[in-house]
This record gives sequence, structure tokens and C-alpha cells, in this order.
Amino acid sequence: MNLCKLVGQNIRKYRLEKKLSQEGLAFESGLHRTYISSLERGKRNATILVLGQIADALKIKPSLLLEKD
Repeated sequence: MNLCKLVGQNIRKYRLEKKLSQEGLAFESGLHRTYISSLERGKRNATILVLGQIADALKIKPSLLLEKD
């Protein structure tokens, strides 16, 4: 599986578990909503720092964003 798609699927999964909209996650992480959308669709390649920001906003370990189900 494409790693960008895997990360995107995991971001979406944890965002929905936390009942956050893309806009809510963007606000909590300090990122733009369209950037979150691009990540979730696997269209953008996130840096380690961005993954850390998203994980902090979701209150999860960053490694969870890289795990396969």
C-alpha cells in the first residue's frame, strides 16, 4: 500500500473517532483544512513534524498514523 494513502486513512479514522471535522482537526493542529483534506486523500506527503502536530491534536502516538490495520 502507498504510505501516503495509509497515513491519510489513519488520520481520517482517528479524526472520526474523536468526532472532529477536518476544520476542527485543522484548528487543533494549526494546519489548514485543505491540507488535512489532501493528506486524508493521500495527495500530500506529510513531514514528521506535521505528523506530530496531527497526532498531538488527536491525542494519539504519532506511530499510530503509520500502522496498518
